[in-house]
Amino acid sequence: MQLSHWILLFMSVTEIALLLLLFVFFLRLKRSESLLNEMQAKQEAFAAKIRFNAELEQELVDSFAQRQEQLRQLDIQLEARAASLQKLIKQAEDITRSPHFLREMIIDGHRKGRSPQQLARATGLSVDEVELILMKSGN
Repeated sequence: MQLSHWILLFMSVTEIALLLLLFVFFLRLKRSESLLNEMQAKQEAFAAKIRFNAELEQELVDSFAQRQEQLRQLDIQLEARAASLQKLIKQAEDITRSPHFLREMIIDGHRKGRSPQQLARATGLSVDEVELILMKSGN
């Protein structure tokens, strides 16, 4: 065979090899493109999950802040109520220690048949003080 045939044969084989390489490259390119599209879809899904988680976290933070504010308001109300109850307790103590109240309590207890000893324990007075009050009231 002549040299020109060999060159032509070599060129044809080279062209076929190049075509095969081009075909393989095209297949790999298609595969890479599909992998890239799949990765991009997964990345978008991941980004959506991150956004969703961020929204949930923000809702939790907002809810926590609201709960803290509600607790603060309840604490203020509780402090006010405690102060009011302390004031009422002091008034009740003042009333129960007043001579008029003690006198009425002793007289009422005596009418109900309680002994001076029982009345003394109930009022915190001595038995002599209870008897003196009963004598002054005429009972």
